[in-house]
Amino acid sequence: MVIETMGRDMEVGSSSTGGYKAAYAAGASGTDPEALADACLEALGDLPQGANLGVLYATDVLSEDLAPILDRFRRRSGIDQWVGTVGMGIVGSGVEFYGRPALSCLTMSLPPESFRLFAPVVTSLDRFRAEHGGWIGSRQPGLAIVHGDPRNHDIAEVIEDVSEAASAFLVGGLSSSRGGNPQIAGALGEGGLSGVLLAGDQTAVAGLTQGCTPIGPLHRVSDGEDNIIKTIDDRPALDVLREDIGELLARDLSRIGGYIYVSFPIAASDTGDYLVRNLVGIDEDRGWIQVGELVTRGMALSFCRRDSKSALKDLKRMLADLTLRAGKPAKAALYYSCIARGQNLFGPNAEEMQEIRRQLGDIPLTGFFANGEISNNRLYGYTGVLTLLF
Repeated sequence: MVIETMGRDMEVGSSSTGGYKAAYAAGASGTDPEALADACLEALGDLPQGANLGVLYATDVLSEDLAPILDRFRRRSGIDQWVGTVGMGIVGSGVEFYGRPALSCLTMSLPPESFRLFAPVVTSLDRFRAEHGGWIGSRQPGLAIVHGDPRNHDIAEVIEDVSEAASAFLVGGLSSSRGGNPQIAGALGEGGLSGVLLAGDQTAVAGLTQGCTPIGPLHRVSDGEDNIIKTIDDRPALDVLREDIGELLARDLSRIGGYIYVSFPIAASDTGDYLVRNLVGIDEDRGWIQVGELVTRGMALSFCRRDSKSALKDLKRMLADLTLRAGKPAKAALYYSCIARGQNLFGPNAEEMQEIRRQLGDIPLTGFFANGEISNNRLYGYTGVLTLLF
């Protein structure tokens, strides 16, 4: 079923699938928060009796309205358990919403006791283990849909700790907002990592696509501390950077902002994954560079560039790989993309989401543009994380 309705100041669309895990998705944009929530709920249509879990994303302009919106979704849908957050942009099947009030949601029908919501984990996992350790031990979660607060300086460590404590593959992202950063995990919260654990018998396949392409050879940090790299391969770090980016850019380093980044290969990865971090400062007198990552001697790195052509090529690679690994059509999907992607990389016509719909079909899908993307136990940047649910 596909429904698309156009009205003044309102866009609405929905899609659904049935089966063991029924999934319904809808999105809407408009001006009035209550009318917007009602339009999204109406687009969902009549949910099956077993619908019991919802994922809800709102554009950041609705941060202050999220509590009444969530209450409306609970009362009208009959679903009490919701997770979600806000983003500077949100997505649905083939569509992207930015800079205006908009909602995107996905509902699922899961077996009772097959999922478990958890409140924000800020630093310590004591409460998380006390409340969910028994369920984790009996249900062996394989996947967790999570949302993090970008203001938490320890969020990367929290992500790793939660993944280890739950023995689960995490997918999600950090809230992106010009205002508040509320998270939904039953109730509203903030400050840490929250979400929902899904029991191991719930099938899913996840993939990651990079938005930056390495240039030049792999190097080693030979001297550095904190986030400052002094020498690379026993040479001034800036000399190596100039060499790798080429003569044209090296003449005017002011041109590399937003184009050249630093990538750190993930040693344990068998797929060549790497973490992309910002190049945040250059000391031309000393030949040092400053990056958005703590560095140690011997750490591997390369420089990389951000461009839409390479990113689109890698997106298509990921989609082909996911389709092959899945072996059958998905019933629903979740997509978390960097806020620097979307319209900021591919242009204003929702090309990123259109490509996903071209490859997967018009399946129920929701997601948002994040301030950092979460895949497995790591926090990425400039990537897209796509999860197919079966």
